[in-house]
Amino acid sequence: MTPSLTPVTTTRTTAAFTVQAVLSFAVSSVAVGIGVAALPVDGWVRAFLGLGLLYVVTSTFTLAKCVRDAQELATVRGRVDQARVDRLVAEHDPFAVPSL
Repeated sequence: MTPSLTPVTTTRTTAAFTVQAVLSFAVSSVAVGIGVAALPVDGWVRAFLGLGLLYVVTSTFTLAKCVRDAQELATVRGRVDQARVDRLVAEHDPFAVPSL
């Protein structure tokens, strides 16, 4: 596998996207919480659904962290590969006579 000669670019999220994601998460969490609280069922069923909701939320944060960490690792790996290629290109002399 040959390393890519294209520069590594990082994408940044905008403030508007971050606000939209936070608001979407908050609205959906509150809506499901209200839905669980308003169900015409026993308290034990509500507690079970509430714990299920909490588990889904915490596992979502964990998954998002794992995906972010994997992406950062790939970015660092790409930068290291690019630095190696840059060093090899800088040290290469196309006019040097090869020694036998």
